Order: sequence, then structure tokens, then C-alpha cells
Amino acid sequence: MNFTVVNREIYVGNIKVTGVATSSVFLIGDSEVITCSSTFDTPPESLVIGAITPLPGEDEKDADDKDAGKE
Repeated sequence: MNFTVVNREIYVGNIKVTGVATSSVFLIGDSEVITCSSTFDTPPESLVIGAITPLPGEDEKDADDKDAGKE
């Protein structure tokens, strides 16, 4: 496949983006570097902060299995 690019001047007067549903790049013109980044838009009321429940270690799992009759 042959691909020829001819760079000329470009003028963009106005752009209106009403929403982005997935990851995307909106690019007009040339770019030497594109940097990817990420942010979360989770509302504060959905963040749950509470006591951290420790996961049982291997020793505790073995003890629980013996208590339940599993060996």
C-alpha cells in the first residue's frame, strides 16, 4: 500500500464535543508526542471507606478445614 501525506496549513474555527463514551483521541493537525492518561469520574458518595477485612492466611485456612472435618 502506498500512502502519500501532504502537510499544508489548516484552520479550525470551532469544535464542539458533546461527550466521549470510550477511550479516544481527537487530533487535528500534526503531533510529535501523544501522551495517554487516565482519570476516574466516580462520584464521592460511591466511595466506601471502612475497616479492612484481612484475608485468611494459609495457616488459618488449614485450621478452618480441620474444624469443618476436611483434611
